[in-house]
Amino acid sequence: MIQRTLVLLKPDALDRGITGEIITRFERVGAQFVGLKLLVSEKDTAMKHYTDDLARRRGEKVREMMIEMLMSGPIIAMCLEGVDIVEIVRKMVGATEPKVAVPGSIRGDYAHVSFSHADEKGIGIFNLIHASASPEEAETEIGVWFKPEELVERNPSYTKFTIKK
Repeated sequence: MIQRTLVLLKPDALDRGITGEIITRFERVGAQFVGLKLLVSEKDTAMKHYTDDLARRRGEKVREMMIEMLMSGPIIAMCLEGVDIVEIVRKMVGATEPKVAVPGSIRGDYAHVSFSHADEKGIGIFNLIHASASPEEAETEIGVWFKPEELVERNPSYTKFTIKK
C-alpha cells in the first residue's frame, strides 16, 4: 500500500551537520520526497505537533519540554511517500529513546541520550528525528506541517508496472 509519512529532522540533527546522511538513507530505500522544507517552528505549530496525547502519556511537563526543544532551532520537515512507508521509516529511525535504539537505525547510529538524562536536565529529549507512528497519525501530522499545495505528486517506477500472468 502506498502511504505518506511525516519526518522531522530536529534542531540537534541540524546542529550536528548530519542531515545529508539521514536524508540519503531515505533516498537509498526508495522513499519518494513529496514535500521538503527548512523552517523554525512557531509555538502554535509545535503545540499542534506535540498534542495533549503526549501530555496524557508522559505528562504536561514533558510535552512543554518537547515543544521548547522543537522550537530551539531550525528543523527540516519532510513528507515521504512509498509502499508501507510509515512502517519502513519507523524501523529506520529506531526506538524513541536513543540509548536503546539498535545499531543500524538512525538513532542507534547517531544518538545516545536517555530519557533519564533529559528529565534530569529538564529538557526535551534530543533524539534527532521524528517519524509518524501510524498512517492515521501521518495524515494528521502532514497537515500540521504542510499545506496541500506544498506537496507534489510523484509517479515512481514501482507504481507504473503490473506483472501479467
